[in-house]
Amino acid sequence: MTPAAGVAPGRLLTGEEIALLRRALLEWGGPARCSDQLAVGMGFPGGAQDLLDQCARLRDALRDDAPLAPEDWARTLLAVEIVFVSDLAGSGVEWSTTTGRDDAATIRTLRAVQRKLARTVCPFYGRTPGP
Repeated sequence: MTPAAGVAPGRLLTGEEIALLRRALLEWGGPARCSDQLAVGMGFPGGAQDLLDQCARLRDALRDDAPLAPEDWARTLLAVEIVFVSDLAGSGVEWSTTTGRDDAATIRTLRAVQRKLARTVCPFYGRTPGP
């Protein structure tokens, strides 16, 4: 399967890594606060509402082991990175409280995800994810 055609989550990531991505995407519908401008910059052209809608779609795809296109992997990774770290837009210092996940364990898992997705998302380094 070529990256352009999409890759199923289970072919790239462990169950724990997928669970982290799904939980992080859920944060956008909770404590995280995304502006339209930030959402567009993350690759969600319809702004904050598009981010929320697409996070639901991406969470479902991750759950169902449905193939994701490289731009969806890039959007997912960027949205997860920001929601975990940013205290201005994401969960930030409240991450462990709102998710029940330890910061140190989260960063170890996130680093593993970043390494595994590097080949898939590399076309989007320094660019807004999009087709």
